[in-house]
Amino acid sequence: QVTAKTAFLFILPQYNVSVPTADGELVQYHYGLKDLVTILFYIFIAIILHAVVQEYALDKINRRLHLSKVKHSKFNESGQLVAFHLTSLIWCLYVIVTEGYISNPRSLWENYPHVYLPFQVKFFYLCQLAYWLHALPELYFQKVRKEDVPRQLQCIALYLAHIAGAYLLNLTRLGLILLLLQYLAEFFFHMARLVYFTDENNEKLFNVWAVVFVVTRLFTLTLYILVIGFGLPRVENQALEPEKGNLFSFLFNNILFRMSVLLLVCLFQASVMWRFIHFQLRRWREYWNEQSSRKRAAAAAAGAKQQAKPLKRDSGYHENGVVKAENGTSPRTKKLKSP
Repeated sequence: QVTAKTAFLFILPQYNVSVPTADGELVQYHYGLKDLVTILFYIFIAIILHAVVQEYALDKINRRLHLSKVKHSKFNESGQLVAFHLTSLIWCLYVIVTEGYISNPRSLWENYPHVYLPFQVKFFYLCQLAYWLHALPELYFQKVRKEDVPRQLQCIALYLAHIAGAYLLNLTRLGLILLLLQYLAEFFFHMARLVYFTDENNEKLFNVWAVVFVVTRLFTLTLYILVIGFGLPRVENQALEPEKGNLFSFLFNNILFRMSVLLLVCLFQASVMWRFIHFQLRRWREYWNEQSSRKRAAAAAAGAKQQAKPLKRDSGYHENGVVKAENGTSPRTKKLKSP
């Protein structure tokens, strides 16, 4: 029995509370320090699943493609993230639909702070934190190149900051929808990279990703402004309640804090869009340069072929503007007189 209690501490979310409702009591959860133990357990699960995907899927594909070391590393990175983003997309969409966050957008800020979470919402957040924390030791296990380490560390830190921020600030409903939008754009990007590595002439998915990326950025910024700028100021019950796990929600009572959060979000989204526009301009420039070089090469090849073509000359020589045969007679065929 003692072993079972210890096992439940690692496997299942902690801090369950019975919340009275109109239909009876409902078991929900809030966060606490014991969540770190559960996250640690699922970090090891994520490492094992990472190794399974690498061994039984990506390595077999890599042997057939014979990629270079640089492309091999990027292919492994995109392959792992495609599997993760697809799983998270389906899981996150299921949670959002079953909890009714899409059908009732006001639920994103009504009755804030959302201290008590359903089981599937808390478990989703714990697994997300575990996955992005497991990515840190994977940088060593996967022998990532030194040039790629800063970029991947920045990506991991941003995901951890956003997920942990939504979890601790009791903005889990908003965080779920924002993660859905982010993972949708990331899924198309890494899927486009996988297709590109198998066929370098196929870049159609990059165009799809570009459209999805712009749309998701617009929705993300709109949701931030709607919830933090207009929804939360109307909520009155934002107090410090440590016994309920509500430690940070009272910060949104301060208009300066809300405006600071919105300003940081706008600056971050602007920087992301700037990098995206710069990437697209560079990509289009390379495409047009490649097309113009191909046209010049084709024109040069056609000109060389035309110059190498031998000129057709008439047999014999010219005399007084008339072509004479070698024997001095006209090359024209004589007409035979009819008998």
